[in-house]
Amino acid sequence: MGVVPPPAHAAFPNGAQPNGCAPFMCSGTSSLPFPRSFPHAGKRASSRSPLAPGCIVWGMTTMKEIAQQTGVSVSTVSLVMNHRDEGRVKAEVASRVRETARRLGYKVNPMARSLRTNSTRILGFISDEVATTPYAGGMILGAQSAASQLGYMLITVSTDGGMKEDDEIEALKRYGADGFLYAEMSNRVTDVPEKLHDYPVVLTDATDRNGVIPSVEPDEFSIAYDATTHLVQAGCRRIAYIGCSETMIAQEGRLAGYRTALEESGMGFDENLVANVLNNGAALRAVSELFDRERPDGFFCFNDARAWYVYECAARRGLTIGKDISVVGVDNHRVFAETLEPQLTTVELPHFEMGYWAAAKLVSIIEDRSLDDFAWPKTTAPLPPIDAPIPAKIHCTLLEKGSVARR
Repeated sequence: MGVVPPPAHAAFPNGAQPNGCAPFMCSGTSSLPFPRSFPHAGKRASSRSPLAPGCIVWGMTTMKEIAQQTGVSVSTVSLVMNHRDEGRVKAEVASRVRETARRLGYKVNPMARSLRTNSTRILGFISDEVATTPYAGGMILGAQSAASQLGYMLITVSTDGGMKEDDEIEALKRYGADGFLYAEMSNRVTDVPEKLHDYPVVLTDATDRNGVIPSVEPDEFSIAYDATTHLVQAGCRRIAYIGCSETMIAQEGRLAGYRTALEESGMGFDENLVANVLNNGAALRAVSELFDRERPDGFFCFNDARAWYVYECAARRGLTIGKDISVVGVDNHRVFAETLEPQLTTVELPHFEMGYWAAAKLVSIIEDRSLDDFAWPKTTAPLPPIDAPIPAKIHCTLLEKGSVARR
């Protein structure tokens, strides 16, 4: 097989400067990206090369070359290119290194880095329903954002919690994932799959049954406490709770927060004002009966979906939400919170924040570092410290819209 010549604009060892990038071909292979500079012309591809054996590789930019052109050490270049420069390398030096790397067309070789560090810088995100639930997509986005900022790649799989889950975990292991995020829906107590016991793991929107695995979840108590207090401050005097009849952390915490807020306000807790329901026709009947029996003027709802029952019952009775009846939901679910009229005042669940914190926590475990030098983003809900107790709790934000009357 003959040598495939480089493009006419390629830089050769005689000092010509690069000015572009083009694909090149080896007979019988697909095209591969040609780097912007080719300082090591004439290296022959081995049998393990992605190029066909016998092809001449015109070279790749190395950290050593970046160091030479920038006037710094190779270790400094390594810190910058691996996103570990914050607090270790002066900002102007890091900027100069990145600009030189960009100009020379430097690309990190993940396979080489993996062999050198025994790390692929891949995180696995395993979810039960999360990946297929539109309003919780923020959790994946948050994890992706943190992973990218820390120099990692995130691979996401959605499972059914059974055999498929085991298969997906094995697939991620074959990719060489350094650690795993394990996510549930609706903040549930869970057991980490046995196949993950030998890996760093962080739970997202879930709590380890044994309280050992790091996890992050919404502060369920404060969600209800803040929502109920908001209704009290709006002048409501008979505040009902439309809860969830399923056993879960969220229901337990929100009922406790609702009860505490009422007791601290001096109103006292009345179990007749509580209706724990599922999302079905029976739920609408239960809320309707509570309307007629107790005549509440305020409702705190377990989620935005259950707030719809309150809107429907109010409409059937000629009552106006935001005037005669006040309602606060939980989720900030676009389908409900933004389409109901008036728009629903709601506590936004911190999906982005949970994903972001969980990925950052996982990296801190993998690299055994505190992340003290990490630039945390501004988020709707404040992020807990990376060393927060298990489970880490995020204090959620109440978004005022139009469903709470002011008396």
